Amino acid sequence: MRSIGLRVLALGFAGLLMAETAGAAEIKVMNSGGFAAPYKALAPEFEQASHDHLEIAWGPSMGTTHDAIPVRLARGEPVDVLIMVASALDDLVKQGKVVPASRVDIAKSYIGMAVKAGTPKPDISTADALKRTLLAAKSIAYSDSASGVYLSTEGFKQLGIADQIAGKSRMIPATPVGEIVARGEAELGFQQLSELMPVPGIEVVGPLPPGIQKVTLYAAGISTASKEPAAAKAFIAFLTSAKAAPTVKSFGLDPITAAP
Repeated sequence: MRSIGLRVLALGFAGLLMAETAGAAEIKVMNSGGFAAPYKALAPEFEQASHDHLEIAWGPSMGTTHDAIPVRLARGEPVDVLIMVASALDDLVKQGKVVPASRVDIAKSYIGMAVKAGTPKPDISTADALKRTLLAAKSIAYSDSASGVYLSTEGFKQLGIADQIAGKSRMIPATPVGEIVARGEAELGFQQLSELMPVPGIEVVGPLPPGIQKVTLYAAGISTASKEPAAAKAFIAFLTSAKAAPTVKSFGLDPITAAP
């Protein structure tokens, strides 16, 4: 009798576990590098609280590399939540790939510069100081996403040195710029602060100075093909909650908190 009772109890617990698992959602997320660090820190907290599971795919917000979010969508990869540069997300809204009403601003991001750990930190406190630093550098690397596109098409021209540094500058596709700097393959590296900060082997010199700095807005939205729209909405609400804001801020971003 005792063994039968234990078996019934065990079956009861298994049934509860199966019911809980059955009610959990699998939320497929595509996320660009600028929001990677806060995502990695916040995802376990959301999963624990919601019992939902987040499945992540990484890729730049723009470009034509294999992992770029627009390329992933073009080949039909399933997704529920997209986290990316706001202007790129807006393009997807226009293409009918993101639910317009679901689009939410989540953070402001700033471009920073890094050098290999243990090397001197050059002065970039003013536009003139940044200009001198760039001219003196032997090699310069920048990303293939929003920050690098801005620097290569506007920022360096604004400093008046685009032609002078063209031969020693290069865009880095897909790979974090910090890793290139850490390996000594570039003396200076430019990318979003939130993407540079977690990379080992480098030191972040600081953000670009006023006048040259470019603020990038990150946003999130729900795919029009989402199979878990309610869970996706809950996850985006968590990312823009007051509870998540300190974590977002700790990675050099300015969180945008939604009204309660």
